[in-house]
Amino acid sequence: MKYILARDLQERMVEIVRTLGMQHIDLSRVVCVRSYGSSTRLTIARCHTIGKVMQIAMKMPAHYAIEFLEKFDKLSSEEQDKSIIHELLHIPKAFGGGFRQHDFVCDENVERLHRHFVNLRR
Repeated sequence: MKYILARDLQERMVEIVRTLGMQHIDLSRVVCVRSYGSSTRLTIARCHTIGKVMQIAMKMPAHYAIEFLEKFDKLSSEEQDKSIIHELLHIPKAFGGGFRQHDFVCDENVERLHRHFVNLRR
């Protein structure tokens, strides 16, 4: 696997967070990364964090990394924005290192927020 910082996706993620008013997301502690060489067939992007024990051991607050796999770049701009929104929805309001599950991070919520995002950008 190869990982590189994705500055272009970082900028898009920041725009989405700010436009949608996702104030619970500390942009200084979320990083977008592209990965190459994954053998997964279905995954386009995924959200990572370190557990509470490691946060305590390292004496640092929660940080999140959003990984975008090679397939992501083949999506339309609209589908990419939806994928970014999907991954951001996994980050809970507490921003403490946990995740929201797919009962909340679902197509209905992603579609609703994407429509709102598109309308706000007009």
